Amino acid sequence: MAEQAIQTDVLISGGGVAGLTAAAAFGAAGFTTICVDPTRPVTTETDPGADLRTTAFLHPSRKVLESSGLWERLAPFAAPLQIMRIIDAGGAESEARLTRDFDASDISDEPFGWNLPNWLLRREMVARLAELPLVDFRPGVATTGLVTRETGAEVTLSDGTRVTARLVVAADGRNSFIREASGIPVKTTRYGQKALAFAVTHPVPHNNVSTEIHRSGGPFTLVPLPDRDGSPSSAIVWMERGAEAERLAALPTDEFEAAMNARSTGVLGQLTLATRRSVWPMMTQIAASFTAQRVALIAEAAHVIPPIGAQGLNMSLADLTCLLDLCEKDPAQIGEPAMLASYNRRRWPEVKAREIGIDLLNRASMVEARPLRDLRAAALGALYSLKPVRKTLMRAGLGVR
Repeated sequence: MAEQAIQTDVLISGGGVAGLTAAAAFGAAGFTTICVDPTRPVTTETDPGADLRTTAFLHPSRKVLESSGLWERLAPFAAPLQIMRIIDAGGAESEARLTRDFDASDISDEPFGWNLPNWLLRREMVARLAELPLVDFRPGVATTGLVTRETGAEVTLSDGTRVTARLVVAADGRNSFIREASGIPVKTTRYGQKALAFAVTHPVPHNNVSTEIHRSGGPFTLVPLPDRDGSPSSAIVWMERGAEAERLAALPTDEFEAAMNARSTGVLGQLTLATRRSVWPMMTQIAASFTAQRVALIAEAAHVIPPIGAQGLNMSLADLTCLLDLCEKDPAQIGEPAMLASYNRRRWPEVKAREIGIDLLNRASMVEARPLRDLRAAALGALYSLKPVRKTLMRAGLGVR
């Protein structure tokens, strides 16, 4: 027999990194919160379903992690990102012909951000939710129905439970059920690209430098991780055209290592594969609106971008920060039309501008024609050489006004 409807302030649909962070943030802020996700979170690296990608939390994202009690759990596992290094290797040979360093010390006395594996984020976030009395986390349960009214939303769950909520937060990914049920259209751009994600060890210490190497097909990015079994370690995101990414993913380990070492320009010495390889399709997607009656979209339910400049999850946490700020300022108005209109007005134009910028950067990184690769290197050199421009670019990348 179906249960009576449960009442809550916030129902979060989606238990990925963004959804779990949102649950911790709303629960810590004093709102009764239910978080559901059809898939139980995978919290060990060796599990076949583990998400081997990593997330770099940029500086502005730390505030929401601290206030939700997540940061103290994550900090011991985080690798700081002090320098963002961009290398252009678009010459005849796969070797660095232009290197430019963006150093966090130019704009702050703290690093740009901190990098953590996604599977570990889930492990620590789930543990934090268990400590929060106002949060009810229900893994293995999906949202299957949504009816909204002026007075609130009624959500049906896959186990037959009915929940009435003042606000429904859609954090259920690029194919969001809540977004579709709310009738919000999306605009999608596909690049014919896929990203390989995996971790490596290497003999040369990374010294907290995140390195993005541009040649063709997309950037090859090495992001610092804490040492692995006593050796320096980095996470790699290698973006390539789809067929080439699938070919690389299927190579025997020795052939794959040879290919990745050629592509890395030897920047950290001989790279050794330390995990399995996962493949992710690349796209840009933005919802026509980030709100509907009693519904707010955050993270990939609202926007999807290629993993360039660590923007993806940090845009998601900026969504959360904005939404939570509006709810805390006037808790009586949570989920009301004026509050949701403010959220959409603050976030949609900002996300659209970033989406356009990342799209241009990605297209520039994909170019194969040699004259265009030369033009890319010249543009990078010119932008970097002007110190005020360099500082502005760094601040814009961090989302700092």
